[in-house]
Amino acid sequence: MSSRYFQLQFLVLILAFTAILGRLITLPAPLLVLWRTALAAIIMFIWLAASRRAPLTMPRKKMLSACGVGIILGLHWMTFFGSIQLANISVCLAGMASTSLFTALSEPLLDRRKPCWKEILLGLMIVPGLAMVAGASWDHAAGLGCALVSAFLASLFPVLNRKLTLAGQAPQTITLYELISACGTCLIAVLCIGDLRISQMPSSSDWLWLLILSGVCTVWAFSFHIHLLRYFTAFTTNLAVNFEPVYGILLAALLFQEYHELNPMFYFGALCIIAANILHVFIGKKTPESGAGELPLNK
Repeated sequence: MSSRYFQLQFLVLILAFTAILGRLITLPAPLLVLWRTALAAIIMFIWLAASRRAPLTMPRKKMLSACGVGIILGLHWMTFFGSIQLANISVCLAGMASTSLFTALSEPLLDRRKPCWKEILLGLMIVPGLAMVAGASWDHAAGLGCALVSAFLASLFPVLNRKLTLAGQAPQTITLYELISACGTCLIAVLCIGDLRISQMPSSSDWLWLLILSGVCTVWAFSFHIHLLRYFTAFTTNLAVNFEPVYGILLAALLFQEYHELNPMFYFGALCIIAANILHVFIGKKTPESGAGELPLNK
């Protein structure tokens, strides 16, 4: 495996902390994402203005495209954290099992190419594996349904982001405009819900978790994810992200002593996920991923 694939796995480990932080933060999901995106946008703006690593502006057409992706991103995060709060981490991650399958269908549609049946089969292979890992319960139907919506949205924005980054847009600039748009989406959602007070402030412990969530798990992780989309297809990155439930449940067991999560079904499910990723590596050697990694890079 290449070093970039290990970088991708490290990114997934960082993303696994997102579900943990979502459980620790006491704010309702829309407010949580509103604070997350607002803080992340401020951090990204200050960092870009100070470091000048990337431009603060981009062409109007590309900016509107990034803002459109930001709307999808905001809805994805709200449904993700909403699922955790409606059910629990395990049910949420079980629903997110369908992301690879959705991506196998959405990426060819958005790229205007024929679906790859190998990717669809690998996506289907992931579903029972993650269902066993998470121990999904139909007693939490609302939370699971919310997670499925989140998984569908998660299958869209990597495909669209890959188009933006291969068009030569800086990942940090893309992230800035998407965060601003996601923040606006969450603000509208909070105002529409009505029973949530926009003036509700995070608790003293929430501030620490929000800063970690915004700075590390959002600004850095999202920018690095977009950067890696120069080398991998959206399907490959989403397939790797399916390790997130494995890491997340292990972290939950370590931090919250949830050892009851680690039953024999967990290990069977983890083997399914690992097998699907290993199979994808070997299949990828025989079948190039639409030129991923072969396109000229805009460094």
